[in-house]
Amino acid sequence: MNITEKILSRASGKKEVRPSEIIEANIDLAMSHDGTSPPTINTFNKIADKVWDPEKIVIVFDHNIPANNIGSAEFQKVTRKFAKKQGIKNIYAHGEGICHQVLPEKGYIKPGSVVVGADSHTCTYGAFGAFATGMGATDIAMVYATGKTWFMVPEALKIDVNGNLDKYVTAKDVILNIAGEIGSSGATYKTLEFHGETIDSMDVSGRMTICNMAIELGAKNGIMEPNKNTLEYLKNIGINRFGIIKSDKDANYEKEHSFDVTDMEPQISCPHDVDNVVGISSIEGKQIDQAFVGSCTNGRLEDLRIAAEVLKGKHVHEDVRMIIVPASAQIYTDAMKEGVIDTFINAGAIVCNPGCGPCLGAHMGVLGTDEVCISTTNRNFVGRMGDPESYLYLANPAVAAYSAIKGEIRNPQDK
Repeated sequence: MNITEKILSRASGKKEVRPSEIIEANIDLAMSHDGTSPPTINTFNKIADKVWDPEKIVIVFDHNIPANNIGSAEFQKVTRKFAKKQGIKNIYAHGEGICHQVLPEKGYIKPGSVVVGADSHTCTYGAFGAFATGMGATDIAMVYATGKTWFMVPEALKIDVNGNLDKYVTAKDVILNIAGEIGSSGATYKTLEFHGETIDSMDVSGRMTICNMAIELGAKNGIMEPNKNTLEYLKNIGINRFGIIKSDKDANYEKEHSFDVTDMEPQISCPHDVDNVVGISSIEGKQIDQAFVGSCTNGRLEDLRIAAEVLKGKHVHEDVRMIIVPASAQIYTDAMKEGVIDTFINAGAIVCNPGCGPCLGAHMGVLGTDEVCISTTNRNFVGRMGDPESYLYLANPAVAAYSAIKGEIRNPQDK
């Protein structure tokens, strides 16, 4: 079996499972945030009085924090009341950061575990060798009530990535390149299992970026076998008790894809589909109104560092708004200690509190008609960041920063 099948067989109490088999799995951890908790709670209240295990539920306020309108404030009020009533102590409601960054930082994610969340980018946790997937509010309500859910065991695609990344080419470019090849629906309800020397040598931040965007190819989950950087990360936050699960050498995959990233230039996902990917040389010169560095895809310290490296001693173009949102309070604190935040402010960027920020088009940095943004987020659908007639280009943090300086999409390798 492959790693996903092994995890699901353990969770379902079976010796083995196979693709397309329907199983009932025990859940190790469930999560919802300020936007998805109220509909989850509404369904939960119709089917149960008590959650199955308050210690295995985590709630994070990140999408609209601080509340930006009355509706958001009411959602958060309902969620706080529910958590208190149910004895859920694992609630982060004071700007601790984005759920997909906070959960790993706080030690909730372990290799081999089954994690579900009321957010599509829950697949991020596959970077730690966990089976992690997003679900709707009704399904999460059932998990909150019973600690179980059903899955159809997914087919798996094996993704081999080899080669060395050039300067200012990052994990974001790797996953955008993969998306351009496989397509936004090419992995629908499948596992994306990442292998290869590039993946094996990658830091935790980059591995999270790649698994984060598995859903953008339609995948049920993205997953990697933990490498030495992952194990070191877990050790440093005090997580020692877990088992590492690896795919069998003769595991079956529906299909295998190989990618060589040697000499790959920065990749750009153009409006309005994530798989509309081109090399940056094909799109250079496109004028922009806004640049954003942040989100659960690229708001980690490593991302902020690379953006600061590009911005140091420079200034954001007079016609561009640049917004920086650290993915967590811990990242914000570390960035301040390193002088990264000072670099952003001195360059004329706006630094906001940890959270999802502009990514969902509901809080800060909303785009107006015909405005163009280059962003380190994961989606560029019509209206994703504001007006339906705005345009969103996805890129890595170095590209976003250099483009902010130049006022148009530009390659930081030329600086």
